[in-house]
Order: sequence, then C-alpha cells, then structure tokens
Amino acid sequence: MTNNIVEKSAREINKMFLNKEISAKEIVEAFYKKIKLAEPSISALNSLTEDLAFKQAEVLDKSISKGEKLSPIAGVPVIVKDVMCVKGYPATCSSKILESFIAPYESTATGKLWEAGAICLAKSNMDEFAMGSSTENSAFKKTKNPWNLNTVPGGSSGGSAASVAALEAPISLGTDTGGSVRQPAGFCGVVGLKPTYGRVSRFGLIAFASSLDQVGPFARNVYDTALVLQYISGYDPKDSTSLDIEVPDYTGKLNSDTIKGKKIGLVKELMGDGIDAEVRKSIEKSVQIFKDLGAEIVEVSLPNVKYAVPIYYIVATAEASSNLARYDGVKYGYRTGGAKEILPMYMSTRQEGFGQEVKRRIMLGTYALSSGYYDAYYKKAQQVRKLVTQDFLNSFEKVDLLISPTCPTTAFEFGAKVEDPLSMYLSDIATIPASLAGLPAISLPCGFDSKKLPIGLQIIAPALGEELLLDASYAFEGVCKFENKVPVLV
Repeated sequence: MTNNIVEKSAREINKMFLNKEISAKEIVEAFYKKIKLAEPSISALNSLTEDLAFKQAEVLDKSISKGEKLSPIAGVPVIVKDVMCVKGYPATCSSKILESFIAPYESTATGKLWEAGAICLAKSNMDEFAMGSSTENSAFKKTKNPWNLNTVPGGSSGGSAASVAALEAPISLGTDTGGSVRQPAGFCGVVGLKPTYGRVSRFGLIAFASSLDQVGPFARNVYDTALVLQYISGYDPKDSTSLDIEVPDYTGKLNSDTIKGKKIGLVKELMGDGIDAEVRKSIEKSVQIFKDLGAEIVEVSLPNVKYAVPIYYIVATAEASSNLARYDGVKYGYRTGGAKEILPMYMSTRQEGFGQEVKRRIMLGTYALSSGYYDAYYKKAQQVRKLVTQDFLNSFEKVDLLISPTCPTTAFEFGAKVEDPLSMYLSDIATIPASLAGLPAISLPCGFDSKKLPIGLQIIAPALGEELLLDASYAFEGVCKFENKVPVLV
C-alpha cells in the first residue's frame, strides 16, 4: 500500500487518506523512509520534526475514525524552509548565529496548514538568511540538485525545491525575495509560485528584505500548488502588509480553457543575448504551446527592467542591514565567548556568526543607507523601482500575462560562481523584476537541456492575478505533462 505513496501527488494522497486506503501514520512512515534513502545523496533537510509529524498523524487518524469531515489537504506531508517558524522546533536560517534558536511561536502560513490537517515532516536547508542563488551559502551543508548531483539546486530555497523533486514530500514551502522560489523551481524541475505581495502573511518569517519577502509553495504539479496557496493565503492582523481581500477558490476554479483568447506578452528584454541557446529554444516551444491553446502571443518591452538587478541589490541589502541588526549576541542566538566589553562582543559575534555573503550584503546595505549616500543610492533605487512597476502596469494594459525564461541558464555546477558574486546575482535577472513590482509569478518545468537538466518557464500576472496565472499554468501543464517526470537518484 505504501510502497509508491511517495510518488503520488498531494491530491492523490489526500484522496487515499480520506477513502481510508491508507492511514496518516502510514503516510508519515513512508515519507520518512524515502527521506532516509534520499538524504545521503541530496542533503536537502536541516532537521526532522518526527515527533510533531506523528502527533499530527495520530490526531488525523482519530478524526477520520470518528467520521469527521477533513480538508482537501489533510494527511499531506509538507517540508518547511528553515526561515519560517514552527513552534518548538529549530528556525536556523541555515546560519551559525541562529543554530541553537528554537521558534517560540508559529508562523501564520504554517499554522494555517497544520490547522487544515497538513503534516510537518522537516525543515529544509537554504542559503543563509535567504541570501543566495545556489544554497552554497548555508552554514551547514550544500544541497544537491536531484537531477544531477554535481549541480546546485538553486537558491535560496534550494532545500525546499530539491526535497520535492526527490519525492521527500509532495509539497514544500519556500520564500521568494528576488526569485528564491522560482529560480530553484526552475533548476529542480518543479512548480514554484511567488504570490502577490501581501497575499500571504509574513508573520513568523524571519526577515531578509521586508518589502520583498513572500512565502510561496513548491509542488510537482499546478493543482497541488494552487491547493497550498488556497490554505496559506488570506488576511492576517499580525502582518501590517497583509491584504484584507477575499481569497478566491484557486483549486475549484482551475480551468485550462480560460487561456483561449488571452494575450500573452513575451518580454523582449528577458530573451536577450544572455539567455542560453537551449533555454531560448525551450521557451520558443512553450510559446507555440500557448498559441496552440488559443492564446495570442505578442512581444512586450519593459524598458526599465535592465535596472532591476542593481535596484534589487540596493533595496534588498539596505533592508537586510536593518533587519539583521538584531543579531548582536544579546537577545538570542550565538554569542562569542571571552569578550569582556559590549562592543567587542557585538563585533566578534557578528563576525563569527554570519557567513561571507551575509556580511557582504550587510556592508552594502549599510553603505547605501549611510549619511551622504542615502539619496544617491537607496532613494534613487526606490524611484527607479517605481519605474519598473509602471512598466508592468503599462504592459498589462495591452496583455493579460507575461512570459519569460525563469533563469538564463540551467543549473550550474558547484563552485562555478562562488568567486564571482555579480555572476551569481545575474542568475536572478528574470525573476527580480516581478519581485520589485510585488506581482505574482510562477515557474513551470518546460523541458530539458542536452545535459538532461530541467528548464523553467516563468509566467507573470497582474497584482492579485493568481487565478489567471494558475489557469494558464494548468493549461500548459496539460500539454507538457512534466509532473510525471522525476529524477533517478544515484
């Protein structure tokens, strides 16, 4: 019964559980067995939450035995990025400075899932404080891409993406600041969605850049992605940026026919010379699929997108400098030993506790916010950010959706970009613009390159346009049927 349960979608697992074909305990046992087999190869997880998982399973099994009505996500295992708080369990951000930190409260997004009957399996590895594009910046381990163990899974949510690709869980949660859900989804051949800014509460998410951070789901198909979004979305009084707007029925209204007659814009600036030839060819095939589905494809220009990467690395680092000031060795987390005075203790704690990339971004952000440079850098970046947002608003007056590659290349090998931070930053060139504008965007697998590495297609919708975004993705997936392809771990 449980031998192939790990290959099932969240929807199928829920159906089997509700039909009493399998117990919640058996589901948990099957996935932990898979994790034990896969982890030595991919190193996607920082910690397991076994006692919580079996406790949640026990409650579910009692509920179903009593004939209680359960939700469409009940019994479905979930892996959570280690930047989100699960009460009573580590929330390390893959950083030495929070290595011993135990979350004293629950994040809103995870709490909603547990309340609906989802099961927490583990916390996943990530780039330290969500700063990176390869998960090489973790203080603990390097997560590997299940499609090729010599390549990175992307970042910063690399552990979440890799765990779903490796069948360690049918769904996972990540966070997206400049592409940290979509880029690893593209590299690992899974679906990854960044919602509209404010659609999902950020309460309990350990902050990197507060005007950009968003919680988003990973899954192996569009329906499961919509299912997770359904449960984690909604207004939260504990988050002042949360939108008090009704959440649509994302799964109940999935309709592949919606794409007929829609106008889709192919972003000219994101199909330029920096795009790998095989990626370009796969995107062109995707364009033809949308044409065959009845959509009209037009070329769209976003002239200020060329400034998106420098804007992002000013705004995000400035916000990081402010947010990470709290890690000083006083209130919680790591504290250096032997310091006899407060200032040396501050300095040594941060020097020893933070990794190289985090320190680099703190210094960049502090410089951009400093007296004499604030107007020239941070203020100017925010002004140009408005121009990027306006470009999107202008384009959505002409088209319903935008498409582009998720990444300019497929997954690169470990160490290929570690010594060249600018090259690493450019791997997010296609995902950053939607983040700056706060728009919903999704990455879908759309093919493979000659090395058998997945290629990602990005679709961007207007603000709060998740319904159309999911419909278009559902229609595309129905043709590609990529969700049935999984890596063979060696």
